[in-house]
Amino acid sequence: MSEIADRHRRLAAAFADKVAAVPDDRWSSPSPCEGWTALDVVRHTCATPGMFLGYVGRSAPEGPPVDDDPVGAYAAARDAVQVCLDDPEVATQGFEGFFGPTTFEEAIDRFLCFDLLVHGWDLARATGQDEHLDPADVERARAAADAFGPALRSEGVCGAEVEVGPDASAQDQLLAYLGRRP
Repeated sequence: MSEIADRHRRLAAAFADKVAAVPDDRWSSPSPCEGWTALDVVRHTCATPGMFLGYVGRSAPEGPPVDDDPVGAYAAARDAVQVCLDDPEVATQGFEGFFGPTTFEEAIDRFLCFDLLVHGWDLARATGQDEHLDPADVERARAAADAFGPALRSEGVCGAEVEVGPDASAQDQLLAYLGRRP
C-alpha cells in the first residue's frame, strides 16, 4: 500500500470519528464554510469522492442518504475510495485532471485528503469538537493550497484570506489563508 493510501485511511478515520461524535442537535449548526451547516460539510465529503471515482471508471456506491445516516453515508463514500487506493492498478490509473495529467491516488491526495483535513476542522468547529490538526498535515495542506494558485479563490472553493496576528500558529495561518476565522 502506498503512503497516499495510508494518509487517506488515517484522515478518513479521523473525519469519520468527528462525524460519529456530532451531537444530534448540532447537525444544523453553521459551519465555517459560508452558508453550510455541519450536515452540509458531511454531504460535501460524501459527494466529492464520486467525481474522482468516475475518472477511473468507478462509481460511488449507493449508501444511505446523508440526511438519514451521515455516519453510514460517509462510510460508504470513504470505503469506495479506499478500495481503489488499496488496488495498485486503480490507484496509479491516469486521467486528465484539473491541473493536467494525474493519477487517481495523486488526485485523492491533492483534493480529498486536503478536504478531509480542512473540513474535519470545519465540522469540529461547527459541532464543538477538538479542532487540533496534526502539524505535518497542516504543512502538507498549506503546500497544496499554495499549489492551487488562483483556483483556490474560485467561487465555491475558499474565501478571501483572513488576517491573523504574526504570532499565529501554523494551523491558524493555514485556516486564515483558506478564508476561515481560527
